[in-house]
Amino acid sequence: MTPDETRDRMADLERRLGAVVLGQERAVRQLIWAYVAGGHVLLEGPPGLGKTLLVQSFATLVDASFRRIQFTPDLMPADVLGTTIFRPQDGTFEFSAGPVFTEILMADEINRTPPKTQAALLEAMQEGQVTMDGKTRPLPPGFFVAATQNPLEYEGTYPLPEAQLDRFLLKVRLEYPDAEAEQAILEAHGDRLELKPAGLSGLHASLDAATRSQLRQFAASVRIDPSIRDYLIQLVHATREDARLRVGASTRGAVLWMFVAKVAAACDGRDYLRPDDLKETAHAVLRHRLTRQPETEIEGVEIETIVDSILERVKAPGLEKTESA
Repeated sequence: MTPDETRDRMADLERRLGAVVLGQERAVRQLIWAYVAGGHVLLEGPPGLGKTLLVQSFATLVDASFRRIQFTPDLMPADVLGTTIFRPQDGTFEFSAGPVFTEILMADEINRTPPKTQAALLEAMQEGQVTMDGKTRPLPPGFFVAATQNPLEYEGTYPLPEAQLDRFLLKVRLEYPDAEAEQAILEAHGDRLELKPAGLSGLHASLDAATRSQLRQFAASVRIDPSIRDYLIQLVHATREDARLRVGASTRGAVLWMFVAKVAAACDGRDYLRPDDLKETAHAVLRHRLTRQPETEIEGVEIETIVDSILERVKAPGLEKTESA
């Protein structure tokens, strides 16, 4: 697949998804980044902004099986992974697969279930498999988790531990749409008394498995100049040395940041990485991997503000050297 073909495919997917989920262009783009990069995504935003619609529509467009789990305080690991059932008629045990055995899993309000059930997803997200009763069962190729959480409610929730957060490639924030987008949403529902968008029923798959594989192969082949790699390392080290942060980006975080930046470059129709690709993807990659000092948190300094100051402070390499690589 050529750079132009990759760009056109990505743009078409983004356009189709954006036509259903209005006013969330950034979230749409970042969800595509995570999927093509082979990672998982944590969607954060108030209720009613289209998180479920976004994931469900995306599953349709990429022609993938889709299951949704509503996470609640009484949800058990077996409700996610499955369980072994005894068949008394023939004296055998049979495994009944849980909803995790799908291509795209939506873990709705994941922070409303206890840590034991949250942890049930760790192996699935990291290894693409589930081990129960001493037997390992593989999940479908390209297994993708899109989890959601509401940042406004804390009562009755269980904040995700760092080990769980680190399994998510990106943390994507859905914001309230602007007035123009909200006007378009109201117009789209003007002649119907239902919340289901009119465009949802007309969605059809635009990417088959072979094309998805080609997109990932192209993104993986995007070249990174040594100067860009050094720039990435400097940025990561700057997060560890910043006095406002208690925990900086890990080595795994640096590798994943490079992966996402490659996908962003591929979306732009390029086979080489630019410093701007790292800058564009920085917030979504780092906002859940950095931990503020208590005093920084009390002062109300946001992670994104710290990341922006680091990006401004660390000098980027010249673009001419990057393009000639």
